[in-house]
Amino acid sequence: MSDIVEPSLVVPPYRQIVIPLSDGVQLAARLWLPEGAARVPLVLEWIPYRQSDNTAVGDAMIHGFFAAHGMAAMRIDLRGSGNSTGLLQDEYLAREQDDAVEVIAWIAAQEWSNGSVGMIGISWGGFAALQIAARRPPALKAIITCCSTDDRYADDVHFMGGALLTDGLQWGSGLFTQLGRPLDPAHVGESWRDLWLERLNGMEPPLGRWLAHMERDDFWRHGSVCENYDDIQCAVYAVGGWTDGYSDAILRLMANLKVPRKGLIGPWTHIYPNWGTPGPAIDFLGVCLRFWRQWLLGEETGIMDEPMLDLWQGENLRSEPSSLTLDGHWISAPGWPVGSQPRDFYLSGGGLADSAPAPASPRVIATPMHCGLMGGEWCPLDGGGNAPEFQADQRQDDGLSVCFDTPVLGEPLTLCGKAGLEVDIAFDSPSAMLILRLNEVAADGRSARITFGIHRLVRPDVPAGQAFRVVLPLKGVAYRFSAGCRIRLALSTTYWPMAWAEPGQGPVTLWPHGAVLRLPSRPAGVVDRARPFGPARSAPALAHEVLAPEITSRQALWDAASGTHRLTMDAQRQQTRIGELSFDGEGHESYVIGATPESARWEAVRMQRYTRPGWHIALRSETSLAWKDGGLILTSAYEAQENGQVVFERRWEQHFAARISGKRG
Repeated sequence: MSDIVEPSLVVPPYRQIVIPLSDGVQLAARLWLPEGAARVPLVLEWIPYRQSDNTAVGDAMIHGFFAAHGMAAMRIDLRGSGNSTGLLQDEYLAREQDDAVEVIAWIAAQEWSNGSVGMIGISWGGFAALQIAARRPPALKAIITCCSTDDRYADDVHFMGGALLTDGLQWGSGLFTQLGRPLDPAHVGESWRDLWLERLNGMEPPLGRWLAHMERDDFWRHGSVCENYDDIQCAVYAVGGWTDGYSDAILRLMANLKVPRKGLIGPWTHIYPNWGTPGPAIDFLGVCLRFWRQWLLGEETGIMDEPMLDLWQGENLRSEPSSLTLDGHWISAPGWPVGSQPRDFYLSGGGLADSAPAPASPRVIATPMHCGLMGGEWCPLDGGGNAPEFQADQRQDDGLSVCFDTPVLGEPLTLCGKAGLEVDIAFDSPSAMLILRLNEVAADGRSARITFGIHRLVRPDVPAGQAFRVVLPLKGVAYRFSAGCRIRLALSTTYWPMAWAEPGQGPVTLWPHGAVLRLPSRPAGVVDRARPFGPARSAPALAHEVLAPEITSRQALWDAASGTHRLTMDAQRQQTRIGELSFDGEGHESYVIGATPESARWEAVRMQRYTRPGWHIALRSETSLAWKDGGLILTSAYEAQENGQVVFERRWEQHFAARISGKRG
C-alpha cells in the first residue's frame, strides 16, 4: 500500500460502538466522526470481515480519510460476524438486508447526522450496497459498489455461463471457516464463549446450499438486482477492474439503470483502486469524496457532468502467474452501450480472415481434461494476499485447443466492449462445455489471454449431432492489439480447474463456414480521458506490526504413471499484531483430474488463529468435492480449539444429483 498521506490531514479517532436491532441482536461497529462538525452525512461499509482486527488496518485508511474530509464513516460487522451477536448463515440473506435498512434508519436519527447515508463496499460490501439500494431505505442517497454483480447466477463466483466455477468452491470453504470465528473477549467480555459456541453449533457448510441450486432459481434471483433494475432509485457509482471477475456487471449497470450513475473500470483485480494492481493505483478516495459531496451534501462538484464511464484501455499484456502486467491509458465513454461498429473476422479452416472464406470441413473439439492449467483464477487475489493466481503464458493451453489466428496485424486493432462468436455447432450429449479465449500472440510466440467466456451449452430440441446456431459472448474489455502480433481465438471443451468437469459432456463439432467473430471497435465518441487521476491518497494505517510475511506457492504436477494432473496451492497468510491481539491463517488446496470428468476432485484445508495473552483460538476446516455414483459428494469438517482443547468438532456428508441437461446460464 503506497498511498500518499496528506501532512495536514487531521484524522479523528474512531469510536467502538454497538447498534441494537429490534430483535435484540447487537451489531459491533467502528464510527469515525469529524471533529467539531455540525450535522454530517455518513458513509457506511457493511461486511462480515471483523472490523476490530482482520480489516482494521485498511478500514482506518479509508474511513479515516472520509472522516478527515468532513464525512462521518462507519464499518459495521453483520450479525453473527466479528463481535456482533446472532448467527451468520450464508451470503446476502433477506435478514441481512432487513438489518441494514434498520441500521440506516438508526444512523439517520442520530443527533450528529444530516439524514443522508451513502454505502461503499468491495465484493460482499459491493453486493450489499446494490441489494440494499434496491430496498430503497429513505436515508440512502448514493452508493459506490466495487467488484460486485447484478446477477448472482450468470455472472458471479459460483457459476459462469451455467458452468460451476471452482473459485466458488474456494469461496465456499473460506466462508465456512469464517462462520466459526470467535467473538473477542476484549470487546464483549465473559459472554464471548457462549456466543461463540452458539455460532459454532449453528453452522452449516454454505457450499451445501449452493450446490443444491445448480440452475437459476429463486435462490439466485434473490439479491440479483438485474431482476428489476428500477428497484434502485439512488445514485450509483460502479467500480471494478478488467482483471477482476466482475467487470461485466459495471457495463450492464450503466446500460440498464435509469438513475444518475457513473462507472470506472481499471486494469485492477479484486481490490479498491487506491491499492490497485496490476496497473496504476489512483486517487480513488478523492473521487469518492466528490461523489459523496454531490449526493450527500448537495454540492455541485462537477463529477456528474463528466463522461459516464472511465475505462483503462490496455495493451502489451504480459502473462505471469505472480505479477501480470500491462500498459495502457484511460479513455472515457459518454454512456453505455457506445454503439460501435464491429470488426468481423470469419473462421476459415485454421485462421481468422477479413472476408468469408470458401466452405471448410467441420472441426471437432475434444479437449484433454487438463486444458486450462495455465488459466489462473477466475477472480485473482479475491481472497487477498499475493498468491500466483494470474494467467500464465497460454501456449500450453493453446496447444490443447482448436485455434484460429489472424494474419500478423499490420496496424493496431482496438477492442472496446464484448466480443462474441456466432457459429453453428452440434453435439450428441444433452449438454456440452465450450470455452472461448481471445489471445494476443506476440512475434516470439508468447500468448496472452485478453478475454474469455465459459459456456455450458444445452442441446435444444434437435436430434443428437444436428447443427444449431449459437451466439457466444466473451467478457467485455478495452484493449489495443499491437501491430506485429496476431489475434487468436482458442476453443476448448474443458478449462480445468477454473471450470468444474461434468460427466456426460462430449466433443463439440463446429462449422467454420458461416461463423463470424465480432470484435466491437472503439467508436469516435470514446475519447482519451480529459483529466488524469491523481496519485492514491488515504489516511494513515492503524498502528500494527507484521510478525511474519505471507508465503504462497502454486505447483502443477503431471503423474505420467497414473495420467493425472494435480494443481496445489498453499498459502501461509501474513501474521499481524494489533495491540495484544495477533492473528494469521493458512490455506491448502488440491485439484486433481485424470482422463475423464469423473476423476475430478477438489480438496481444501483452511486454518485461522487468534491469540491474546492467555487466549488462543485455532480453527480448522476441511472440504472436498468429487464425483461418486453419478453424483457429487461434498464432505465437510470443522474443528475449533480454545487454548489447545477441542471445544467443537463436526463432520458433514452431502450428496447432489448430477445435472442431466438444465437451462443455460
